[in-house]
Amino acid sequence: MPQPQAVLETHGIHKQFPGVKALAGVDFRLLPGEVHALMGENGAGKSTLIKVLTGVYQADAGTIRLGGRPIRFTSPLQAQHAGVSTVYQEVNLCPNLSVAENVCIGREPTKAGLIRWGSMRARARQLLKRLQLDLDVSAPLGSYSLAIQQLVAIVRAVGISTKVLILDEPTSSLDADEVQQLFTIMRRLRDEGVAILFVSHFIEQIYEVTDRVTVLRNGALVGEYATPELPRFDLVKKMIGKDLDTLEQLSDAPRRQHAPDQEEEQPIIRAEHVGRRGSIAPFDLDIRPGEVVGLAGLLGSGRTEVARLLFGADRADAGRFTLNGRPTSIRSPKTAIAGGIAFCPEDRKSEGLIEDLTVRDNIVLALQAARGWTRPLPGRRRDELVEEYVRALRISPANPDAFVRNLSGGNQQRVLLARWLITQPRLLILDEPTRGIDVGAKAEIQRLVASLAEDGMAVLFISAELEEVLRLSHRVAVLRDRTLVGERANDEELTAEVIMQTIASGAHT
Repeated sequence: MPQPQAVLETHGIHKQFPGVKALAGVDFRLLPGEVHALMGENGAGKSTLIKVLTGVYQADAGTIRLGGRPIRFTSPLQAQHAGVSTVYQEVNLCPNLSVAENVCIGREPTKAGLIRWGSMRARARQLLKRLQLDLDVSAPLGSYSLAIQQLVAIVRAVGISTKVLILDEPTSSLDADEVQQLFTIMRRLRDEGVAILFVSHFIEQIYEVTDRVTVLRNGALVGEYATPELPRFDLVKKMIGKDLDTLEQLSDAPRRQHAPDQEEEQPIIRAEHVGRRGSIAPFDLDIRPGEVVGLAGLLGSGRTEVARLLFGADRADAGRFTLNGRPTSIRSPKTAIAGGIAFCPEDRKSEGLIEDLTVRDNIVLALQAARGWTRPLPGRRRDELVEEYVRALRISPANPDAFVRNLSGGNQQRVLLARWLITQPRLLILDEPTRGIDVGAKAEIQRLVASLAEDGMAVLFISAELEEVLRLSHRVAVLRDRTLVGERANDEELTAEVIMQTIASGAHT
């Protein structure tokens, strides 16, 4: 049967930024009533294409058609009015306002210049009912989970006579049940004829919910494929554009074992009954030189809370620390940095990088802060260090003067790693360092973690992906409901199933 006319299509889209060719002649088409995946490594051009489609950026060349007619959006608002809506990874609604206000924001029913609150709540209930969501529309949006907030964002988006719904990494902060709830909504909208563009780094999700896949690489189109007809191996190979030897070697590598002689080695940090009221129950944890300790647990289990206490971003109100063999009160990040602790936070954009600064300025930030602003790094030494770490971590583009905001997620993560590695820490805390980045960048970061440990650095590695924790860690500590419920050496008997059983039972092991 002939395919229906594309609801949205592009031909020959080009987009260039200073020093970066983001899109090079990209053709793309989105059919009505389908879920279409957009795949590629970080820096492949996915986000740029979305921003061109929605009027955030203007294409340098090429054409866009909506419903067969040429269009050129000059703003996201114009795109929304034409029926093209986007829901991003970070929910951009107002948690202090009610569900109804968020659903209807900007198009509230009014009479004589006043909002008709009853009509607004009724309209919100009607839109929620369309997607079979039963919420209290008068409750503050912030009283609901992140997953529900994301669904409310979708309700708001499809309430504007949406023809095209773009979902940019919507599942990165959701657990398995919440992902399934989102997929149910997506399938319902697809069956109503909405065209959905789905961007995700989770390959299994792509095969579960999408009908077709478009792959980009280095800003160019690799191809368009029916999802069931594209083997997973081939998809990954098309994304990275090279042999998968390094990836396969990493995934097939023997599990890292706890080194026996480390038991006699003095921990870099020892936490004894350390906790913070309302944040994390008191816990004990040692991390030794050359050791990778993995933190496993579901979202909200307390993994980040542990990391923040160890780095002094939050202050413990119970227990004590021993740092480098000496009792220490870690009251602030300054104390932790002076003791050789570095921390790459989960939210690299709001808590890690300064997007309006260059790669160079971001990399030297921690080192310069440790020296004090009255002792600036000599320019030549600064440039040598930056060049060394840009090369060592393969930051792309290899331009120290590029603004960090223009880099892909994977390269932004490398910049953040470079910032801390340049300080030569004894303990590196990595909170979800591979979240939201492509398989190639993920493999490189995993190899880097293993290499750092082999060179004697201690690493606290936090990830929601249990296989990743098991692959890299010498020991694994398991958290549940903000309590450390288990810790054991990473031997052949420790599997993802064992960890999940520990999480489910809450039993100490």
